[in-house]
Amino acid sequence: MSNDPILHLLGLAKKAGRLEAGEEPVGAACRARQAKLVLIADDAAANTCRRAAHFGEAGNVLWLSLPQSKQELGFVLGRGSVAMLALTDIGFASAVVKKLAALDAEKYGDAAQLLDAKAAKALQRQKEQRQHEKNLREGKRKPWVAPPKQEKSAPAKKPKSPAAKAPGPAGRKLTGSFKPKSKS
Repeated sequence: MSNDPILHLLGLAKKAGRLEAGEEPVGAACRARQAKLVLIADDAAANTCRRAAHFGEAGNVLWLSLPQSKQELGFVLGRGSVAMLALTDIGFASAVVKKLAALDAEKYGDAAQLLDAKAAKALQRQKEQRQHEKNLREGKRKPWVAPPKQEKSAPAKKPKSPAAKAPGPAGRKLTGSFKPKSKS
């Protein structure tokens, strides 16, 4: 139990805050679509397995049974016993399933491939997001190019009225005619 790589990864996930333990937190994580993998202890009750399957279907999450007992899982997580847990990070989920596939390739091989593909997609999205944020920070734009010179054609001259030549209030040109009021 002390050298089990799966339990070590679960302990790291707990310290990183990427693990939910217990029925209620696992259900909430699945309903919120934050869970990436639901794990069940080997000696969990049939009702717990049924609930885990329901949570997995509700959140579109893969769920697997671990070869460890409830007491072993509880010991790693600092509890008496844990029958159900959920990993909310795709990297941790992929690493745990890879370790499980190394133990039993026939039982966990397909799940390892599925989560590995999901982890690769998530990593690619993260890289694209970081590059986008860097471009926004640095103000990455196309290099400046002088606008093309246009041929200037002589505009047609319009006849101007004498009132249009004199500036009006605020330096604007007056248009129309001004008629002073006559004093009566």
